[in-house]
Amino acid sequence: MTRTNPTAPADHDPVRRIADAVLYEGYLLYPYRAGSHKNRSRWQFGVLGPPLAAPASFAEDPGMAMECLLSVPPGPPPAGDVTVRLRFLQHQVRQVRRREADGGHTDVDELTVDGVAFLSWDEAVEREVDPGPVPLSGSTDRLCSVPGGEECEPITDARGVTVGRIVRRREPLLARVRTRTAEDDGFLRLSVSVDNEHSMTAADKESAVRASLLGTHLLLRAPHGAEFVSLREPPDEAAAAVSRCEQRRCWPVLAGPKGSTDTVLGAPIILYDHPEIAEQSPGALFDSTEIDEILTLRIMTMTDEEKAEARATDPRAREIVDRCDAMAPEDLRQLHGLIRSPDTPAACREVPVANRFGRRPETVPDGPAGGGAPWWDRTDDAGAPPGSETVVIDGVRVARDSLVRVRPARRADAQDLFFAGRVARVTAVLRDIDERTHVALVLVDDPAADLHEWYGRSFYFAPDELEPLPVGGPGRGVPGPSESPKENPS
Repeated sequence: MTRTNPTAPADHDPVRRIADAVLYEGYLLYPYRAGSHKNRSRWQFGVLGPPLAAPASFAEDPGMAMECLLSVPPGPPPAGDVTVRLRFLQHQVRQVRRREADGGHTDVDELTVDGVAFLSWDEAVEREVDPGPVPLSGSTDRLCSVPGGEECEPITDARGVTVGRIVRRREPLLARVRTRTAEDDGFLRLSVSVDNEHSMTAADKESAVRASLLGTHLLLRAPHGAEFVSLREPPDEAAAAVSRCEQRRCWPVLAGPKGSTDTVLGAPIILYDHPEIAEQSPGALFDSTEIDEILTLRIMTMTDEEKAEARATDPRAREIVDRCDAMAPEDLRQLHGLIRSPDTPAACREVPVANRFGRRPETVPDGPAGGGAPWWDRTDDAGAPPGSETVVIDGVRVARDSLVRVRPARRADAQDLFFAGRVARVTAVLRDIDERTHVALVLVDDPAADLHEWYGRSFYFAPDELEPLPVGGPGRGVPGPSESPKENPS
């Protein structure tokens, strides 16, 4: 049985910064107060619930699993094993108790002493488990225990008289970590699964959360001489093996500096390879889908009473409020944004593309390498009328007012599928700062098409999702020979 240390080791490398962001994602959200409705339902990601939970507890699934690929050079096997770390938060109840005249204590939601509020709240303790080395062959099966506990902290007033206490309680946790390696098309497929094996029955939501692993994720490090393979952008020779890797509530990505292949992060959130924390970010806000500048400005506008409640809610909320209050104007300007790699040459104004209807023609750069202003400097466009950009699709120049047939493909969602086979009119050809081309269009048989165009609403498709129609061909709502009329999506 493998045990864990009471606290995780201190380590501030880039991989752990990302892992910590995953660990605390959604832990506490703006306005960071216990009384906020959004903070009454927490623990959204990587929750492994107790296996014996009653239906009324709405507990999460008790397990997660991931598979990744290792590239091992021919010859003697690399010395050493794969290192696995299981990281999660252990739920901790913080209960405030008021001391009564008879010496007893009563549970309360809030106790104010000399103007300072003490709140009952649910905290969490970081845990990191080492289930032992994982060899490059065979399998392992290890049970990892995390002890529970209870601590008591007295609350005293300005005279030193004890007026209450804070009791912190944690349930013991039990997790099973299984690994298995198998050869797959010249690579090693490593499977890792984690299951909560808490033995007690959870009758309600609160007891289920107390017996759960929260924010659960995995860190894997390859032995010297072996490399992890990107599952997001695998090399051609690994594509078939990657397609056979299965994930369940845990998605592995390469972690660490770009180009490194020795570390994998198995996260409950889908990430890209080598995720990073922006260097301009001064600290965690527990909401990675939000913009630091916006959240910081919102925190600055909170009233003194709201900030006091946030500080009393959680020590981490106190850190956030104090950090935002202490920010100088130059620190805030750092959050405002920046342009990355502005000297990257862009494609030419007329952007030929390849799709299943034709081949990619030659392109001519329009940036510094081909003369003229950089792609991001629009001063060179002063004489170009709006809507004059074009794109070549299957040898046909497509511009504003061209007719195309829509063939949703690579990013099709439910809305896009309504457009399948429909005839549309191009309202603009646009390029974004990442040099990608987008074609804005409206359906020709949409009664509101002119209205959409008037107030600037268009639907956007990639050039390779469009089939140019010849002048005088099907248009303005006339179905093609193999097309039956469809309900207007608008």
